[in-house]
Amino acid sequence: MNNNWKRTFAIIWSGQFFSILTSSLVNFAIIIWLSLQTGSAEILAYAAIAGMLPQILIGPFTGALIDRWNRKRIMMLADTFIALCTFILALLFWFDIAELWHIFALLALRSIGSSFHSPAMQASVPLLAPTEQLTRIAGINQIISSVSQIAGPALGAMMIAIWDIEYVLIFDVAGALIAVTSLFFVYIPDPEKTENSERHIIKEMKEGAMVVLRNKGLSLVFLYSIIILFFIIPISVLFPLMTIDYFNGTGFQAGIIEAIWSVGALAGGAVMGAKVYKVNRVGLINWSYILLGAAFMASGMLSPNGFLWFAVFTGLSGIAGAVYNSAFTGLVQTKIDPAALGRVFSTFYAIALLPSMLGLIGIGSIADSIGLNTSFIISGLIIIIVGIIAFFTKSSMKIDRVDI
Repeated sequence: MNNNWKRTFAIIWSGQFFSILTSSLVNFAIIIWLSLQTGSAEILAYAAIAGMLPQILIGPFTGALIDRWNRKRIMMLADTFIALCTFILALLFWFDIAELWHIFALLALRSIGSSFHSPAMQASVPLLAPTEQLTRIAGINQIISSVSQIAGPALGAMMIAIWDIEYVLIFDVAGALIAVTSLFFVYIPDPEKTENSERHIIKEMKEGAMVVLRNKGLSLVFLYSIIILFFIIPISVLFPLMTIDYFNGTGFQAGIIEAIWSVGALAGGAVMGAKVYKVNRVGLINWSYILLGAAFMASGMLSPNGFLWFAVFTGLSGIAGAVYNSAFTGLVQTKIDPAALGRVFSTFYAIALLPSMLGLIGIGSIADSIGLNTSFIISGLIIIIVGIIAFFTKSSMKIDRVDI
């Protein structure tokens, strides 16, 4: 570890900011386009599934490869691949031959790139910064993401209203290329290799899973997170429709709601990134579950005239999500050997997304039949229950116990 880690992060973050901003802009533009064209919760659910399925199928394999290969090169190639896929879709729209399945295919291909990029980035952080700074860095990462996602939806809603979608897609291409360029100016070390360089990839995948499973408390933290994501991810897909259909809002108002979520996430990330706290991060994760579930429940109980309160509860959801993400990421990065982090993060993403995808399959038809607001109420109640149960799990609560 050297003293230039702050400079390295500043360079990486500058590139990632443009990449995340343009991705947020384009992702929301696509969601608005689908919402206005179809008005179907099922279509939005299928789009989300298309973005998840590749990570479920190849996620565990990418983790083993990330821990073998040069992580900087992986991130650069992944961003380049994402830019190329987006450019191809822009051309399809330009020639007026794009169909729904083309959008689903783009989301799937982008997911392949993300399944390499995100775990490689997360696995590189402990090799670049001091251990005591990891939770703080996760908070700062949340700030970067939140600032981008505040502006992204608003810009995406505005641009899709005044420009054709092919022009909006080009912004994502530019952002990815900026992120790739920034990585040319930093050095990202790789973990020391084991003495046996010829190792079987399946064995490495199992070893990555066993790193977590051998620790009962940590494995339960992962299990609760997977259960929570089963309900969070399907509900998050419904926010634009909740605004447009239930609250009789516009596409621009849907963008405002997404921005408000990100403002909340920015506030949560700012608090987590302000300093190093002496706090039990497992307890912090559990409290974030309860706050998030309560915000979902309250949103579902509103009348169609309660849009302003929906915005307030959305902001609280963003705060809870940011605290969870920062605490969970920092906890894992401090409890797991950096040499195994690529496998751990990618395997977790793959396993967590599998039940989430099943939830998405059902949430579209459920929301269309019982109502969007009822879906929010049921999901919020279950999230609260899981958060309360997690507090009574002694083996997980003690893994990050802080004696003050």
